[in-house]
Amino acid sequence: MPHVLKAPLVVQFPFTRSLGPVQSAFLTGLRERVVLGVRATDSRVLVPPVEYDPVTAEELRDLVEVAPTGTVTTWAWNHAPRRGQPLDTPFAWVLVRLDGADTALLHALDAPGPDAVRTGMRVRVRWAREPSGAITDIACFEPYDGDPVHVAGSSGEFEEPVGGIVAEARLDYTYSPGRAQSAYIDALAEHRIVGERCPSCRKVYVPPRGACPTCGVATAEQVEVGPRGTVTTFCIVNIKASHTANADIEVPYVYAHIALDGADLALHGRIGGIPYDQVRMGLRVEPVWTRGARHPDHYRPTGEPDAQYDTYKELL
Repeated sequence: MPHVLKAPLVVQFPFTRSLGPVQSAFLTGLRERVVLGVRATDSRVLVPPVEYDPVTAEELRDLVEVAPTGTVTTWAWNHAPRRGQPLDTPFAWVLVRLDGADTALLHALDAPGPDAVRTGMRVRVRWAREPSGAITDIACFEPYDGDPVHVAGSSGEFEEPVGGIVAEARLDYTYSPGRAQSAYIDALAEHRIVGERCPSCRKVYVPPRGACPTCGVATAEQVEVGPRGTVTTFCIVNIKASHTANADIEVPYVYAHIALDGADLALHGRIGGIPYDQVRMGLRVEPVWTRGARHPDHYRPTGEPDAQYDTYKELL
């Protein structure tokens, strides 16, 4: 069987979002170890609270304190917790209807095993040691067999309300590039660039995809291309990157589409070794490899005359 690579990949997009008056009060309340819901137009208490009635779409502002104790309405056992989940040992995901609420809140239940969890069991909030004004201020739920907890009836008025949160959107997964791209990556480790030729239209695609994107037929014939190529189009980057391979590159810099000699599809790469305002369409470039890298660090001018527009216009 052909050699196929695999690698762990992370897609991460943390972003900051502002909070309206209802969600601000909810998260500020959690920071103060108070759970707030909101009263809907039909008198139900919704936890977590929403800003607009889910039935009538009317704006909601009537905040109601509910108890930190409640009842499990349904659950599912998580035998293998993942990064960023509430607990690092097996736990149950539970929907809990807190005392005084009419809807259920999703969170984690710390339990010794699935046999210890059941619908209808009583639980209570386990608060985080260092609250920050986030849903994680509820560290988890834990089994509870005491009396219902009476609440004082907070109005939701707190000092220094939470005005925004950072949502840590992240996806961890294992990626396998397949036969064609595995061969492409292996060749890069040898400082070679290979594509595959379509048996129908005879175009050479880099990176190869295992099938022709134009004809839809499978490809297998490997073709070594480049390493030199021509800048077809480009953009000037003026915003400094963060948390990426380009985080240490000073701005402005240029990213370009580069048509490698012998290829029928342009790939992209950073242009270096030349001031950003001297990069132009038709510029002839070659790859620069750094020690131990599996791909070119950047492309630099070869010193050749610029390519004529007619030679690359079909690759724009």
